[in-house]
Amino acid sequence: MPKVILAIVGLPGAGKTQTTNYLVKKTGWPKIYFGQAVVDEAARRGTPGEAGERAVREEFRAKDGMAAMAIANMPGIKSAFQNKSVILESMYSWEEYLELKKEFAEDFKVLAIYSSPQTRIARMKIRPERPLTEQELVSRDYSQIENLHQAGPIARADWTVVNEGGLEELFEEINKIMETLKSKD
Repeated sequence: MPKVILAIVGLPGAGKTQTTNYLVKKTGWPKIYFGQAVVDEAARRGTPGEAGERAVREEFRAKDGMAAMAIANMPGIKSAFQNKSVILESMYSWEEYLELKKEFAEDFKVLAIYSSPQTRIARMKIRPERPLTEQELVSRDYSQIENLHQAGPIARADWTVVNEGGLEELFEEINKIMETLKSKD
């Protein structure tokens, strides 16, 4: 299988975390969480937590624009990619997508996980960590689409999996995609 940098994208509740965790376990590929650069910098400054992270995130974006998280994580991505394929978690913006496409060209791939708003609302209401009400989910969707420019990477994904059923169905679809990657060898 050729090495790839695979970003998992989708709106809240679509199944990104389940997909990412499944692929990390199945492949052994390292995962790079885009928010880690912010968490690490806030901790280095002695201001861990949401307020400190927000300040760092805003500073990064003031300096490098909406591609800031891709730029901040680029050294880690390049280092990990020397040895094997890499999974990217929490890549959101169109600008991040463009930065990664510019750097890695055809080695950069995007997998979009899509679930209908109704399905995502039902999931988010019962999610054990950070549950959201319907109104909170709608607000977050709009914010991520409008402010983080998240629609672009979803629209330009190399693959889209519709996740309206259970995890078994989701993982079957992910396995099919992994087989297409193997056949490109």
